[in-house]
Parts: sequence; structure tokens; C-alpha cells
Amino acid sequence: MKADKKLDLAALLEQRAALDKEIETQRTVARHDAVTECRKLIALYDLKANEVGLGPKVGRPARSANRQPVAPRYRDPESGTTWSGRGKPPKWIVGKDREAFAI
Repeated sequence: MKADKKLDLAALLEQRAALDKEIETQRTVARHDAVTECRKLIALYDLKANEVGLGPKVGRPARSANRQPVAPRYRDPESGTTWSGRGKPPKWIVGKDREAFAI
């Protein structure tokens, strides 16, 4: 009985290898056909890369590298550390009246 299972396993592995090869062949042919069809449509409609979402991203311009630091608006009286009021508030000001720390 074990010999039958081994033969079955060997046959299944052989079938899987043949199927993997067939899948790869089919995928290559389908990919080639898709590229050919895309090229025909691009030529027919005179499409540009950015019109079909393949060009560079268009949106907000990148941040300037030479941004000026923001002046601090709040100061911790105990440690003297400051906070500009932007971003996550520091622990020393959370849950307290910010006007008490205003500079």
C-alpha cells in the first residue's frame, strides 16, 4: 500500500511540474498579447503615460528644504522647554490650560 502512495505522490508531483510549465507558457503568451493590444490602443488614441496613470505623480509640490523654524508659543516654567503649538503636544501641557504657558 505504501508503494502505491509513493507512486501516486510521484505521479502527482510530475503532473504539478507539467501544469506549472503550462501555466508559465500561457502567462507569457497572454502577457505578450496584452502588451501588443495596449500598444495598439495607445497608438490609436495617441495616449500619453500620464493620461493612463503611468506618468509622474501630479499633486502637491514637495516641501521646501529651506523651511524656517516656527517660533515657540508655549514654555514650560519648570524646565524651560518650549513648544510651537504644532504637532503632538508635550506631556507637560496635555490636559492643562495652554494660556497659562503662553509666551
